Amino acid sequence: MSKINKHKNDNVIVDFEQSDDAAVIDIGNNKYLVQTVDFFSPIVDDPFTFGQIAAANSLSDIYAMGAKPLFALNIVGFPTKELSNNILAEILKGGASLASKAGIPIVGGHSVDDSEIKYGLVVTGEVEKNKLIKNSNAKDGDLLLLTKPLGTGILYNALKKGLASYDDFHPAIKSMVETNKEIGSILNEFNVNAATDVTGYGLIGHLYEMCRAGNVSAEIESNKVPFFNNVEQFAKKGAIPGGTSRNLEFFSKHVEFKDSIQKHQKLMLADAQTSGGLLISLSKNDAYLLSSFCNKLSLGSAQIIGKFTSSNNPKIIFN
Repeated sequence: MSKINKHKNDNVIVDFEQSDDAAVIDIGNNKYLVQTVDFFSPIVDDPFTFGQIAAANSLSDIYAMGAKPLFALNIVGFPTKELSNNILAEILKGGASLASKAGIPIVGGHSVDDSEIKYGLVVTGEVEKNKLIKNSNAKDGDLLLLTKPLGTGILYNALKKGLASYDDFHPAIKSMVETNKEIGSILNEFNVNAATDVTGYGLIGHLYEMCRAGNVSAEIESNKVPFFNNVEQFAKKGAIPGGTSRNLEFFSKHVEFKDSIQKHQKLMLADAQTSGGLLISLSKNDAYLLSSFCNKLSLGSAQIIGKFTSSNNPKIIFN
């Protein structure tokens, strides 16, 4: 995108230069339009479940910005000559089911004949101007909450390699089909300063984007970071996705690990996620209130994992 000549438009509030979760456009009447697109290849065998996961993942960017989704469009790649259209129908049914759970319609979309299955959504939402949450406003002293465990990438890779069973992967599937709707809808009640969702760049990548955008550093208590069961076991056995390794390699220059953190644990912290939770930055008092509220109502784990400090050299420190 850096090679594209950018056309200046005063109505554009957030675009690709901010590395935020979605584009934001001023449409007047004290409202912002929020729009995102995401799609990927299957990470489960069941087409209906894959459709649900892809839709939940696509919606997550809208919730991370404190916005309310309005409608969605399908985006599909499918090998029509090799596979039955019944499979495609199940994928679309899964997406529609998840969208219905989120309270929005899927009103159309676009498909192409592709050698590999791909599915996701373009999601359009809206938010009042004073309720927009970006990834760039973390404050000195803010605590950091993470609302879902990590490890979906490693667990899926372990399953593909025959190291893990379906029972090992099932908790991750259950998490991935859950939207961030409930937590996203209450963020503005707790004076959230910044938020983002954890997806392909993993905890390390998305957290560094928050640090860089807000001129803060993050101090993380490694033993507080939640993971699905057996993630460390499979990481030790080498079930590391390519995207996870690339995350650690790319962002490592911005990260300091204490000496006791081993290589496989570093990779766990960089694991590329699908339909992950939200990273939320807010004051100490509000952080404990939000964590308690979410845990009481079973709205994700809402684990406090660290804090932000002002910094002229943004980085992540894992203690």
